[in-house]
Amino acid sequence: MLEVAVIEDPAAAEVSLDPVRRKLLAALAEPGSATTLAARVGLARQKVNYHLRALERHGLIELVEERKKGNVTERVMRATAASYVISPTAMADVAPDPDRAPDQLSARWLLALAARLVREIGELITGATAARQRLATYGIDAEIRFATAAERAAFAEELGDTVKNLVGKYHDEKSAGGRKHRLVVALHPSLKKEQ
Repeated sequence: MLEVAVIEDPAAAEVSLDPVRRKLLAALAEPGSATTLAARVGLARQKVNYHLRALERHGLIELVEERKKGNVTERVMRATAASYVISPTAMADVAPDPDRAPDQLSARWLLALAARLVREIGELITGATAARQRLATYGIDAEIRFATAAERAAFAEELGDTVKNLVGKYHDEKSAGGRKHRLVVALHPSLKKEQ
């Protein structure tokens, strides 16, 4: 089972958003059959089977084993991932594009940038998986508390200057064997945690 899977297909996204199917996906973090799931989610086994077939058709769950019980074969399924992210590719016609209005101080531009990151990483994961190769990535996630808005602005400016200097130091446009990489740095308020 993957830690996170990216859903790029619009039909798979639609299937995954159904409330009953979401419950089944969550329940299938551990393998289960239609019979065991029916008891957990409070639905008839036939109804659960219907939803399981839809999830399986779109690659969101997979067969783990088949058990013979009398003249019936029980299919044991599990989710293909612990978590799912729907890529903007699933809504390609209306997917956000940060190049349309590049404004580094706009929250909506930052959201479009994050959407592009999900789309690109999703496509890279798909390609690397098909090629049976590892994907070279790196990420930093930190939380910082600023005393004032002025300190936040000064930090953003210094961070921007530092990143520009590093990019200038290591970027080699003419390297024959080089490969371009995308660098995304974001700064936004943290969500307030409920007490």
